[in-house]
Amino acid sequence: MAATLPRVRVVLFTGKGGVGKTTLAAATAARLARAGRKTLVVSTDPAHSLGDALGERLDDTTENEPADLGSGLFAAHVDTRVLLDDTWAELQGHLRTVLAGAGIDELVADELTVLPGVEDLLALAEVHRLATSGLWEVVVVDCGPTAETLRLLGLPEALSGYLERLFPAHRRAVRGMIAGLASGRTGAERSAGWDRTVDALDRLAAQLAGLRAMLADREETSIRLVLTPERVVAAETRRTLTALALHDLQVDGLVVNRVMPAPPPSLRGPTARWLRERHTEQQAVLAEVRAECGDAVPLATVPYTAAEPTGVEALIALAGSLYGTADPAAPGPATGPVLRLERSAGDGTSADSEFELALRLPGAADGPLDLTRVGDELVVTVGATRRRVSLPAVLRRCEVTGARLVGEGHATDLVVVFAPDPALWMRR
Repeated sequence: MAATLPRVRVVLFTGKGGVGKTTLAAATAARLARAGRKTLVVSTDPAHSLGDALGERLDDTTENEPADLGSGLFAAHVDTRVLLDDTWAELQGHLRTVLAGAGIDELVADELTVLPGVEDLLALAEVHRLATSGLWEVVVVDCGPTAETLRLLGLPEALSGYLERLFPAHRRAVRGMIAGLASGRTGAERSAGWDRTVDALDRLAAQLAGLRAMLADREETSIRLVLTPERVVAAETRRTLTALALHDLQVDGLVVNRVMPAPPPSLRGPTARWLRERHTEQQAVLAEVRAECGDAVPLATVPYTAAEPTGVEALIALAGSLYGTADPAAPGPATGPVLRLERSAGDGTSADSEFELALRLPGAADGPLDLTRVGDELVVTVGATRRRVSLPAVLRRCEVTGARLVGEGHATDLVVVFAPDPALWMRR
């Protein structure tokens, strides 16, 4: 019997550019390693500043393999150029062959196999490979700025749907069904070519399923949002919380970085006035964020340090001010399901039944919200973030009759009301 790998804890850090997420991710990893836990910190941020924060050269790391920094701490940058050449090229070649065999012009086929966001997908797949290798107890991920991270984290679900619509699993299972598209080859050649394509597609589907499972496992994976106590940054953080909730991803903490201390009462002059005004403004932003999140998302603060924390020892000291005696890898409080289905009228089988699908969507009232029914899916768009929600079987025979927002702040639900569609309800 194969040995079962121990569960790994994956913690992703993201935030608006310049708020210090790389430094805090590195500090968290350094603190965990110092506590005796074998820890990897890996960066998917194209800026590649993780090595600067650690005070180490990581650019010499080959083939994305992590560098051993000693004392149980490992670090790596994800080089998507290498992944594009090695991983995506094979599948792209198979797809190009199938499309060209179907009579599609070679140049058009080449364009159709250029998948938007594939670099982000490969970066996340590399994180998954490292996390499931069994080599580390904790993997800390320094993600790119929030906009890039939202695209990154939403890709597995979006691409799974895209792949299923383009090459459905039940058709892939019937090998050779469309092998004849590759005209000009013998039957054996066509069958072998399609088999190789199906194998590549199945590997991609399995990889996407693994990524989705890792991100959806709230005991294994969580996200920490880093912000500074400024209104513009806090506003982006609120939108990010909404977008992550829409993707059903767990945020287990907000980390407010660079909080100014209150100046002593004895300090006088223009500098003292500036410090007091800055401190007062920051505390007002902190109070607003705390009021909006309540107890749903823990909030921690990090003081503004006089010197920039670089190097492992400085990072460990910074982590001490953030975590105190707490475990940096401990998951946040358990949360309920993001989707809830309830019957609000009738007995569930009669034509006068009514159902309500509630989607937890904190902050949804602050931005533009759009709701569209597309076949058996509900397409929810909040701001620039969209998710296709697959409807439960009973709702596929219903029609949308209304929608409303219930609650406020972090406890806001989007409630969509469904009633039986007379044309479909009695079908079995």
